Amino acid sequence: MSDVLALAGVGVVRGGTTILDDVTWEVEEGQRWVVLGPNGAGKTTLLQLAAGRMHPTTGVAGVLGEVLGAVDVFDLRPRIGLSSAALADRIPPRETVRDVVVTASYGVVGRWRESYERLDENRAAELLEALGASHLATRRYGTLSEGERKRVQIARALMTDPELMLLDEPAAGLDLGGREDLVRRLGQLAGDLAAPALVLVTHHVEEIPPSFTDVLLLRDGRVVAQGPLEITLTEEHLERTFGMPLELEVRGSRYAARAR
Repeated sequence: MSDVLALAGVGVVRGGTTILDDVTWEVEEGQRWVVLGPNGAGKTTLLQLAAGRMHPTTGVAGVLGEVLGAVDVFDLRPRIGLSSAALADRIPPRETVRDVVVTASYGVVGRWRESYERLDENRAAELLEALGASHLATRRYGTLSEGERKRVQIARALMTDPELMLLDEPAAGLDLGGREDLVRRLGQLAGDLAAPALVLVTHHVEEIPPSFTDVLLLRDGRVVAQGPLEITLTEEHLERTFGMPLELEVRGSRYAARAR
C-alpha cells in the first residue's frame, strides 16, 4: 500500500494561535480513519490540510503523492472528495438535488450554462441511489431535511471518483434515526473495497461507522494516540483526549461513551 496522506511534524499557526502542533500521521490506501477530539482540538484544520485547502506553517504535508506548497492545489483538489458544513452552506437552496451532485464534475457549486455528458448524469443517479436518495433527484436542495442533505453532500463528494474522501462531522445536527441511517450507509461505503481511503471527523464515538479501521485522537492540536481502532480507542486514551473520566462500551462494531 502507498500513502494517501503523509504528514511529518506539521504545525499550523493562525493569528499567533497554534492550531496544530507537531502532527505526524499517515493514511494508506484502503484505510478508513476516524479523527476524534473535543471542540478546538484542530480536527477541521487537519481536514482542511488533507483537502489541500490550507498549507502548514511548519513541517511537510504530502497529499496523494504531492507536497503542499510544491503542487498546484487546483489540480489536486478534484482527486479529493470533501463533505463539510462550509461547502454545504455554498449550495444554492433552489438547486435540484441532481444538479447539486452532477456539478461536482466541474468542481462548481450551482449549475449555470455548462453541459454534462450522459456518463456524468448516470453516475450522479447511481450515487444518489446508493445513498438512498434517488427519490430526491428532482427536489430543491433547500426543501430537504438535514439527513437528506447529508446524503446528497456525500453523493456529491463521491462524484469525481476521488482517491481520498474526507467527511467533516457528517452526522452533526441529525436526530437519532437520521444518524443511525447515515452511520449504516457510511459503514457500507467503508466496507466496499473499491471505495477511496476515508477520513471521518467527529466528536462522538457513537458516530464511528462499522468497517472503519483506524483512529486518530487529538487534543489542543496535538496527537494523543493513533493506530488500529480496536487497540487504540481505549478508555485511557479517551479520557486524555476529552479531559474527563469516561466509560467506553463496545457492542459488536459500534461504540458508546459516557461520563464515569
